[in-house]
Amino acid sequence: MTAVAGETPTLNIGQAAARAGVSAKMARHYESLGLLPEVRRTEAGYRRYSEREVHVLRFIRRARDLGFGMAEIAELLKLWQDRGRSSAAVKRIALEHVADLERRIAEMTAMKQTLQHLASCCHGDQRPDCPILDDLGR
Repeated sequence: MTAVAGETPTLNIGQAAARAGVSAKMARHYESLGLLPEVRRTEAGYRRYSEREVHVLRFIRRARDLGFGMAEIAELLKLWQDRGRSSAAVKRIALEHVADLERRIAEMTAMKQTLQHLASCCHGDQRPDCPILDDLGR
């Protein structure tokens, strides 16, 4: 990290990514998607990040950790950066995501139960008969 008198210290992409807990590749990806504003560059074209951009990267990482999609993250970022926002809009996004998670959990639970049932019906021996393959082939 280098600092010039009167300027905010800046970080290169590796340093910023490490502080935010993301890879440099993901930092570039988030910038290309417009989730992270285009960062300042040196005359040689190297990206230079401030703590503000690191904070945004952390926000994105945390939202990804909670399973939000890129479109949802973009909307949440706009709300996060808007001090005049309505918390109702944030809550709506969160509850829609919870409903989606519940739907996906139910689908995965059904898949698990089906596979467990099929596996319990399979002898798992040297015979060619296999209810798992029979079910997949229907």
